[in-house]
This record gives sequence, structure tokens and C-alpha cells, in this order.
Amino acid sequence: MTSVCFYFQVHQPWRLKSYSCFQIGYDHDYFDDAANRTVLNRVADKCYLPANRLMLELIRRHEGRFRIAYSITGTALEQMERFRPDVIASFQELAETGCVEFLAETYYHSLSFLYSREEFMRQVRAHTEKIEALFDQTPVVFRNTELIYNNELAAFLDTMGYKGVLCEGLDYALAGRSPNFVYHPPHSSTFAVLPKNYKLSDDIAF
Repeated sequence: MTSVCFYFQVHQPWRLKSYSCFQIGYDHDYFDDAANRTVLNRVADKCYLPANRLMLELIRRHEGRFRIAYSITGTALEQMERFRPDVIASFQELAETGCVEFLAETYYHSLSFLYSREEFMRQVRAHTEKIEALFDQTPVVFRNTELIYNNELAAFLDTMGYKGVLCEGLDYALAGRSPNFVYHPPHSSTFAVLPKNYKLSDDIAF
């Protein structure tokens, strides 16, 4: 029987408020809390909570054989803690089933690996600490922002203790191979590279 691995990405950026040059020096509050709250409330009610209820129902109906993974940024978790703790509670209820895995990623949904290894490690560790605190899990698989991947990233993640990484299943990168298999980078026969089947994902999404 074919197995399908579902992972869901959750991200909310901190939105900036309108800020003019005349505010420089005395107004240090750069974020639009009203917009952040409004957007999160709308998405929580229309997407996060209904989707999490459905996932929980499927896990219970299939008695643990239905398993999923979530990649939730630190900024999304911060906003949920601040504005919608009920959404955090719904993810915690999923975590308690033992059928939900939380992936590691950069805290701010950033491209820090391309800029600074030190900053990348700082963000990943901060994100892991947040996942551990909220869901009592330590991530073992990494998902880089926008599924950006190269073999250097895989090698670096391996030294950080991760067992695998998700990546975009680009046609030119796979060179005719299927995205429906587990691959390995040149440096390791055990570190897993998990390509996304973007065609199937698009079909499901649409």
C-alpha cells in the first residue's frame, strides 16, 4: 500500500505599521498589532481551528495510522500565544496523540542560511526551544524556508544532529527521477532528503 506523507506549513509574519520619517527617534513601536490580531483571528477561525479538528478526527478514526507533520514558524507561534491561545491548545491536543510531528525551521521564516551560519543556528535553536516548550517534542527533521536546499545545507544540518531535510522536488534537480522516494546527499548514506511532490501538493491544495 502506498504511503503519503502530509506536512502542513503555518506562518504569520509580524506586520509593520505605517511609519514616517517624522517618527524616527521617538516612536520605537514598529508593528501593527491591530492588523496582526485581525489577520490571525480570521485565519484561525476559517483555517487553523477547522483544519486541526479535521486532523484530530482523522487520527482518531484511523486509530493512529494517519500521521502528519507541521512546520510552524516562531513568529506564528508568538502571535498565537499572544492573540489566540486556543489555536496553540488545538496543536497541543494534536501533539498529545503521538501521531503529529513538528519540524524544525528558522524562527523567522528567514533565508539566514544563505547569509550567516551563526545566525542560522541561533534561529533554529530558538525555534527548537519554542517547539519543546509548547509541544514537548524535539524536532529531528528540518524544513528550510521555501524548501530551499543544497548539499551544503544537508551536510550542515547533519552536523547539527538532524536526521533529514525536506526540499522542493524540482524537475531539473531530480533530472527525471521521481520525488516519491527518499534520497541521500553525497556526504551521507543515512541522512534523508525528502523531496516534495509539488504536482500532487498543488492538486490537493487547489
